[in-house]
Order: sequence, then C-alpha cells, then structure tokens
Amino acid sequence: MARKNPPESMQHHLRQRLNEHAHDRWPQLAEVQVRYRAGFAYLDGLFPDGRVQPMCRLRFSGVLHTWGFAIYLASHDSYQDNLLPSGLPFGSPEEALDCACGLYLNDPTAWLTPPTN
Repeated sequence: MARKNPPESMQHHLRQRLNEHAHDRWPQLAEVQVRYRAGFAYLDGLFPDGRVQPMCRLRFSGVLHTWGFAIYLASHDSYQDNLLPSGLPFGSPEEALDCACGLYLNDPTAWLTPPTN
C-alpha cells in the first residue's frame, strides 16, 4: 500500500514553518523547497545564485510536529535514515533542517543541543 502525503493544508504549513526557520537560522539560503512524494517530504536548499542542494527527507508520521529523518548522501545520490543530534530517528522539521544544514553549510553548531535546566 502506498504511503499518503500529508493534507494540502499541512504541506503549506510545513513549507511556511521551514522557510521561516531557515530565514532566521540559515541566511545563506534563499529558500527551502519542499516536494512531496509517497508520504515523504524532500527538502532542498535554494541558494541566492540559483544552486539547489538536496538536504534531507522527512517521513510523514501523521503528526505535524514529528517526522522521520533521512539525510541526503551526495556520494550515493540517495537518502539514508539517520539519527538527529537528539539521538532519535525522528523529530521536528526544524531539527531535521538544522542537522542537514549543519552538514551541507559546514556549521557544526547546528548539532549542539542547548542545555536544559
């Protein structure tokens, strides 16, 4: 059975959320492009010069705030399920974007989790 994409309203909300986060945290990107296929959301970073960098893939779990995570591997031109810096294979879309941007934009501070009180 094929996986279903999230509803249109959720797709729009995810795009908006990711672009707001990227605007604040990743000014190197002009935009985060999101495309959907078979229950997955594919995130690409668009640079001001027009270059497009595949970043990661999110697996729709049915919940807007929790998605499975797979990093894009340029060496294989494919996606591999992976763990986020939290140690979990799922998390918020922003966590996933930060993890991928940390790699592709060469900013390891993205993988640091702030201390909790």
